[in-house]
Amino acid sequence: DMTVCILGSPTTFLPVLLEGGTRCPGAMVLCLSPTWVSRVPSESCPGAWSLLLSQGISFKVGGHSALETFVPPRRANYVTGTFAPWEPEGSWVGELARDLDCPTGGSAPLTHRLEDPLLTRWVLAARANLPVPPTLAFVLGARGDLPTELEVPGLRLVRLQDPQGQDSLVQEEVGTFLGGTAMEPYSQVVVRPAGWRWRGTGTQSTHRKEEGAAVAQAVGARLQGLTEEDSVLLEAMVPTACLPVPPPRSPAPRLPMALRICTLVCRSWGDRPQLCQVACAVGRAESPVRHGAALPQGLDSSLQQWGVVAPSQRQALGTSLREAAEAAMAALLAAEAELSPQQRGGSRAHTDILGVDFLLACVDDALELVALATNSQRCLETCVLAEAMGRAVGEPSGDLPRLLAEAMLHRAQCHLVEGKDILLIGAGGVSKSFVWEAARDYGLRIHLVESDPEHFAAGLVQTFLPYDSREHRRDEEHAERVLELVRSRGLRPHACLSYWDDCVVLAALVCQGLGLRGCSPAAVRVAKQKSRTHQHLQRCRRGRPPPAAFAVPCRRLQSHGDVERAAGAVPFPAVAKLEFGAGGVGVRLVEDAGQCHAHAARLWRDLRDDADHPGIGLGWGNAMLLMEYVPGTEHDVDLVVFDGRLVGAWVSDNGPTRVPAFLETAACLPSCLPADRQAQLVRAALQCCRACGLRDGVFNVELKLGPAGPRLLEINPRMGGFYLRDWIREVYGPDLLLAAVLVALGVPPVLPARPAPRAHLAGVMCLGSEHGAALAGGGGMEALRELQGRGLVRLNRLFEEVAGDGEYEEPLLSVACDGATRAEACVRLLGLCQALGIDSPRYPVEHFLSHFK
Repeated sequence: DMTVCILGSPTTFLPVLLEGGTRCPGAMVLCLSPTWVSRVPSESCPGAWSLLLSQGISFKVGGHSALETFVPPRRANYVTGTFAPWEPEGSWVGELARDLDCPTGGSAPLTHRLEDPLLTRWVLAARANLPVPPTLAFVLGARGDLPTELEVPGLRLVRLQDPQGQDSLVQEEVGTFLGGTAMEPYSQVVVRPAGWRWRGTGTQSTHRKEEGAAVAQAVGARLQGLTEEDSVLLEAMVPTACLPVPPPRSPAPRLPMALRICTLVCRSWGDRPQLCQVACAVGRAESPVRHGAALPQGLDSSLQQWGVVAPSQRQALGTSLREAAEAAMAALLAAEAELSPQQRGGSRAHTDILGVDFLLACVDDALELVALATNSQRCLETCVLAEAMGRAVGEPSGDLPRLLAEAMLHRAQCHLVEGKDILLIGAGGVSKSFVWEAARDYGLRIHLVESDPEHFAAGLVQTFLPYDSREHRRDEEHAERVLELVRSRGLRPHACLSYWDDCVVLAALVCQGLGLRGCSPAAVRVAKQKSRTHQHLQRCRRGRPPPAAFAVPCRRLQSHGDVERAAGAVPFPAVAKLEFGAGGVGVRLVEDAGQCHAHAARLWRDLRDDADHPGIGLGWGNAMLLMEYVPGTEHDVDLVVFDGRLVGAWVSDNGPTRVPAFLETAACLPSCLPADRQAQLVRAALQCCRACGLRDGVFNVELKLGPAGPRLLEINPRMGGFYLRDWIREVYGPDLLLAAVLVALGVPPVLPARPAPRAHLAGVMCLGSEHGAALAGGGGMEALRELQGRGLVRLNRLFEEVAGDGEYEEPLLSVACDGATRAEACVRLLGLCQALGIDSPRYPVEHFLSHFK
């Protein structure tokens, strides 16, 4: 069972608990007392502890909750809670969550770091390149969590061996700081104690910059009680930017005000920071605005109130704020990764929810965001309050509870798959190399059945089982042999699946033999054989519209006599292709029966069995089919389906093919289509999969979209190939590979309920025949690898060497660029292709990309 445990007070986390209870009923459990849980030595991680829940409040659909007793106790897969030691429950929460063997969203030591403004300002300035208030800090010399020198402009660290009798040193440092260039734009300073114990509550004093003696005296007074965990800060009081505002309605004078911007960021899919919510607070300018001192309000209305009238300027500031907040979390996570497990509070402890406060300042007549400090929970409390206030006046629920619940449930699911034994049928080629790295990252134990005894993956898996299954017309026999192999090794896999197109039926048969979850072999056979897919769907006439509406007339071709019979049933122009083909090899537009005869003769002569062209389905034979040509744009729909229910879907667009062949040229993600047309494609893909009996798994469905709606090209009863898994991770976050493993384990994957793209990707395929010289001899490959290392391009190597030749060639490489908009991504990609010689009159990349509008 999946168990997300929240320790401590429910006040802040209640919306997250309610949302999580709706998404995964019973998975969210609130623990209000240390007597409800126990720590036992971990069976999987020596030196760590497992957290077992004997009691807890569980949350279900519709906001229902219940106090339950768990017999046997439930093991936590993810733990977070109120780690702040100044809260009543902070001490027992921190102690229970220490050194756990499951992901832990925070700890007492990490909370201490986040609540120390000096430490976090150094990280934000040095690692995230964010402006921070100019600061002079005094600490004791023994303090070891800071570098000897901060080496950050505007931040100065002074180490004192003894805070007593340091008047001359203090006066000298204060004078240098006040007269320095960093303080030139500011007229006031604040002196205050800082550290995790103070949380911004210590007594502070405000001074004009000219009052050097008074400032030095105030610093000296604060130094009297300095401890190793504290610091005394002398910092510039950064005023909120003053912008022209409409004339006041009242003649009363306006008071100077300050604006504090509170951001909440979570660690989302792929450990990438994601901004969840923004809330603002307004107070008097002469004293800093504290959390909880004023009711929160929205960013957009706050900016309008401050005189930022132009919507485009407010939108640009919102974008800058998102980038700054996410950069702040990325920097803090990177700094955390360098700490020892003891310093973090456990090897699995990480900051998953972070608050970052900003000021809106004016520097050289331009608005600038200045990072003030971070915190572990205060921004969360403020944003939860803002959410509740919005609901009270009829505002729709925001994204905050959903994003946090999804992040917690996702981390719990990642822990759930750790150590699971996965029987994988077929290793595939270099394009599937990511599987082995991902398996290591997720802690999966892969037991691989592979036809090639010399395959490079043999040394990357837990168990390598060489078995030649390339003759797939004998898959029932192969399945029995594989089952014997598995039993002889004493393997007891938790799941069995395949990502390799040739092996999907064999994997379904082995699943059935082991009694594991998966699609039935009959359903996979229907999807695998293209003509059978369409003929089956044409008989499915229930629904609005029925699956038959998406099928295309087609006929199987095994002889030239079949060509004549098919020509009478399928209108021309038509598409002739391999019945079990993959990668677009051998697909051709034919204008009449004569062209179909000629193409079939060539294909049956050149492609007889798997040795002629491995990996394109010739192990099933070289039968063909003739299907009606469907006009329109071509799209891939990648689906995650659990028990017949749609869990996630992503639509990508393909560029125009080089007719008469249908090899892919270009692609983009997200789709250019409006939401309603994408919805048509997703619904058609789901109905076709269900109608074929595909009810559990990750599937790739290729469709065309014309004026009359979607038409099915083919169903691939496995995860999408080429670049699709990589692109979907980059743009949306979730991992299709992890989703496939979870479904095979019988766990419905948690995926974004409202997926929002982080960026736009546009890519082009490279062919050995067209680009081999430019990429190899011209140094293009070295240039691409260098650009990839700098994060400027995405490369997906599809084959180690040129696969096939002439009309049977497969793409060698996918090259993609990203951008904030689709147009920006396309412009970058086109410039790159022109510079490297990928674009040419024979291979017009600009034409391929022109369809993405």
